[in-house]
Amino acid sequence: MAIDTAVQNRSSFDLKSALLPVVAVMLKSTDVGVLAAELAQRLAADPDFFDNDPVLIDLTGVREDPAPIDFAALTRLLHQHHTVPVAVRGGSAVQMAAARSVGLVAAPDAPPTRAPTPPEVREIIHEVVHEVEVIRPAPRVPTVVVDKPLRSGQQVYARGADLVVLAMVSFGAEVIADGNIHVYAPLRGRAIAGARGDTGARIFTTCMDPQLISIAGIYRTTEVAIAADVVGKPAQVRLDGEKLLIEPL
Repeated sequence: MAIDTAVQNRSSFDLKSALLPVVAVMLKSTDVGVLAAELAQRLAADPDFFDNDPVLIDLTGVREDPAPIDFAALTRLLHQHHTVPVAVRGGSAVQMAAARSVGLVAAPDAPPTRAPTPPEVREIIHEVVHEVEVIRPAPRVPTVVVDKPLRSGQQVYARGADLVVLAMVSFGAEVIADGNIHVYAPLRGRAIAGARGDTGARIFTTCMDPQLISIAGIYRTTEVAIAADVVGKPAQVRLDGEKLLIEPL
């Protein structure tokens, strides 16, 4: 009997790396009851805001808190709000062990923030660079261009690139970029720039009316009203420390 070696050697699957956007829930209290009350208040106007989005629980802010965290109750709470908790990071050894016991995966800690360079050191660096006339061209950032409207439920991710959208981003649609996002039309869905942590990324649109905006993990939803001088008008979003600024263009 002849054996088809091509069939034998054919794999039924492939293994590839994947990068997916997640929602980071940064805890500031170990009391799940307090978190439940605040989540209910924030999402009261839009209970279906999340659509089974994967969630990373960040424990950096409560790492030193000796009070135990009820991770079973916490994961149930997040499931109730249509999210899927999958990972945890930044906690103490006890907290991380408790999180793993309910099936959460330990994710790498966020990279440390670089300390600012003292003024006297900046001055020395400036003088040295000026003296030797060091010139380095800025690295080229690729751009992904979308020229069709994005309807509710559609998502575009510009990995390692800027994203330019030439048509409307409807409510319920999502645009994500590791770099900047430019929307030359109404922005009414979700816009997530600097998805891999670029704090210098920005969001630009000719009509600012988003469902959600985010830069480097810092986000703002429709529950916080946008100022009248920018809503529905050309505007940009940038990050100032840990605060999102929405400014007219």
